[in-house]
Amino acid sequence: MTGEVLTRAEIHRDQDVFAVRQLGRRIAELVGMESQDQIRVATALSEIGREALALGAGSVVVFDLREDRLVITVDYPGGADVRQSEGVKLAGRMVDEIALSAEDGRVTLVKRVPEHRSHGSLDGIREELARRAPPTVALDVLREQNRELAGTLEEVLRLNAELAETNQGVLALYNQLSTELEETNRGVVALYAELDEKSSQLRQAAEARQRFWASVSHELRLPLTSIIGLVRLLLGSGAEPLSEEQEHQITLIGASAETLLTLVGELLDLAKAESGRLDPHPSMVDVVALAEGLHMTLQPTGRADGVTLSVDVSDEIGEMLVDEAMLTTILRNLLSNALKFTESGEVRLAAVVDSAMAEVVFTVTDTGVGIPPEHLERVFEEFFQVPGALQLKAKGTGLGLPYARRLAEALGGTLELASRPGEGTTATLRVPHRMAGPEVGRVLVADDDAGFRAVARRMLFGFAAGVDEAADGVEALDLMRERPPEVVLIDLLMPRLDGTALLHRMAEDDALCGIPAVVVSVVSEQPGPSHPVLSKHGLRRDQLLEAIREAVRDKGGNAEGDGHGTHD
Repeated sequence: MTGEVLTRAEIHRDQDVFAVRQLGRRIAELVGMESQDQIRVATALSEIGREALALGAGSVVVFDLREDRLVITVDYPGGADVRQSEGVKLAGRMVDEIALSAEDGRVTLVKRVPEHRSHGSLDGIREELARRAPPTVALDVLREQNRELAGTLEEVLRLNAELAETNQGVLALYNQLSTELEETNRGVVALYAELDEKSSQLRQAAEARQRFWASVSHELRLPLTSIIGLVRLLLGSGAEPLSEEQEHQITLIGASAETLLTLVGELLDLAKAESGRLDPHPSMVDVVALAEGLHMTLQPTGRADGVTLSVDVSDEIGEMLVDEAMLTTILRNLLSNALKFTESGEVRLAAVVDSAMAEVVFTVTDTGVGIPPEHLERVFEEFFQVPGALQLKAKGTGLGLPYARRLAEALGGTLELASRPGEGTTATLRVPHRMAGPEVGRVLVADDDAGFRAVARRMLFGFAAGVDEAADGVEALDLMRERPPEVVLIDLLMPRLDGTALLHRMAEDDALCGIPAVVVSVVSEQPGPSHPVLSKHGLRRDQLLEAIREAVRDKGGNAEGDGHGTHD
């Protein structure tokens, strides 16, 4: 559809380019375009105008309004071909459509007018354009642009001032946080020092308690043994006749003395366990014979109480490498407890092999009174006894189960209870199933995590002739100098002296540099090329043992040279 010409202009000089630019922006404003579109139209005309002037004077620019489109045609002088020019390409990005005519050197720019435009009639637009001042010279336009630039510069300066003020605030906050962090660090260091001191005090208190129990227990044994001996003399066949009341009272004295002597023995055993002096001496043990021996010893008590005691040991177990005295003590305690708290029914000892875990699993199951869930762990506390009518009748000190669990841990195993009140209790003892002698001598486990040390001891049982433990690098150094191990397991994250520093100290010490080391830690840091590194996460027993074998081999026969040769 034919449009209406709004106005036209010619480009002969540089200032005409500025005038056309301003004219295009004004027309875009009058036809209702937004500010951004006005700038695009002006920019497109500026690019086309500069290029037209470069080709020669006399270019004509015509502005038409065709319904919803502003159409601008630019006739280049002499019909120049502008299809590949940069100015045309740039102008084309600013408008909605662009058309080129190579024959007559014409460029047509099209920009859509918004439907909601609020411009007046065509005559009104023409009158407005006619009233506008004649095209200003380039100097006026530059002044206007300079004013705009000055305003922009003021805004930039204001933003810079705000940014500088913000930076000062951030710097002040950083300094404040740094000061607070430094104070916090000093507080943490002081707290660690205090905790270290408290830990030392607790260790000293625990040692003092152990010495007290050991000393008192030893001192009590002698008089109690004397009392029991005198009672037996008084009640023996060669003694003078006693009245019935005298015999009854002396019998009570003897029974009380024997009870006290049992308690003293348990206290001595517990003190030894707490001091870490439970050192297993494994040997090949016939588990079937051991279970039958316990059955023969405890069965009369069971029958007297109306309880059946049965034993079922899998033939698959055969002989296993274990400390016989410790295993016997654990099972005797478990069976005695089961018989004591079972009034009728059955107490059953079973033993099977868990091939997947390479363990022998002993279970002692009874049909007794059971243990409430809230007391299942408390029964492993010293002197704790589950409240109840039957418990009051049964004699006991509350030391049997705690001691049994410590023995299980010394054997590299675990002891757990499962129970339902009124239905009975099941005690489960797991012990590593070893069927050959130890492969290495003593192993030192240097780790501040007591839980991991217990797991490591369990994995090493039977594989190592003995296991020592250290809670930090300093203690590990002391133990290695006192009794050099054949291999050491080292955690990298330890207090006082971490694992990396411990390895450096060992390397610098002529007496310790030949000890193989295996790093077992939660971090993946490689402390040195000569040390196998294992992750604690998902650590398997076979991985640990193979890493130890590798470390010993890499030391070039060190295990054979220091008297800790392997055992077949």
